[in-house]
Amino acid sequence: MKTSVEYNGHTFEINLAEPLDIAMPLQSGDENVNAWYLDPPTIAPHQIGDRPGLVREGSAVNFNDIWFNPHAHGTHTECVGHICPEVYSVTRELRHFFYKAALISIQPEEYHGDLVIQRAQLEDALPAEGFDALVLRTLPNTPQKLHRHYSNTNPPYLLEAAARYLAERGIDHLLIDLPSVDKEADGGALLAHKAFWNFGGPLRMQATITELVYIPDDIADGHYFLNLLPAPFVNDASPSRPILYKILET
Repeated sequence: MKTSVEYNGHTFEINLAEPLDIAMPLQSGDENVNAWYLDPPTIAPHQIGDRPGLVREGSAVNFNDIWFNPHAHGTHTECVGHICPEVYSVTRELRHFFYKAALISIQPEEYHGDLVIQRAQLEDALPAEGFDALVLRTLPNTPQKLHRHYSNTNPPYLLEAAARYLAERGIDHLLIDLPSVDKEADGGALLAHKAFWNFGGPLRMQATITELVYIPDDIADGHYFLNLLPAPFVNDASPSRPILYKILET
């Protein structure tokens, strides 16, 4: 299923039969990834009178209720509405769904007792040009990220200058395998979020941040074609399933 793609004046080839899924599956219970001090998500049959919505219990169909928080329980894409008093929906602000992406791997460095991603690291790791989305894999990288409970662990994050650098480079879509681009407990400062969206200046309404992705080690650093498509929730953030495709010809 190879197909030619024309994007920003360049033509290259991808294989639609070989998608690389970097979304975390959402499942019921403690095995699901979790953050922000919430209970685990639940997927359970809806009660229809005295009968649960389960075929094996006599229902005509399986009919589950799902409780989750998009920011806490899996891969999600958020827009500037995440930090604004105004209501902005990611499904309204994200108008296009295919992008040229660069995937890089970075080991966070120690900074005032925290582990952080610094501007200099991004300057060294980012390709010179040719992409408008960045997929950032932090090291070490283990499958435990699919099940980690991040609350009260002070995970790595981006320094404000690093996030501002990405905005300066014109990167509109940042995808990262952490629960936030900001420090877990920062008193509401949200410096990286604000720098990336240019909070206090002309807002970068088109820009999105996708958190809690998981990029297996067998997906090499390099350039990819990205399909970024959130579920159509009218909300500042929505669960999403980003898919990468290897670029076969440039």
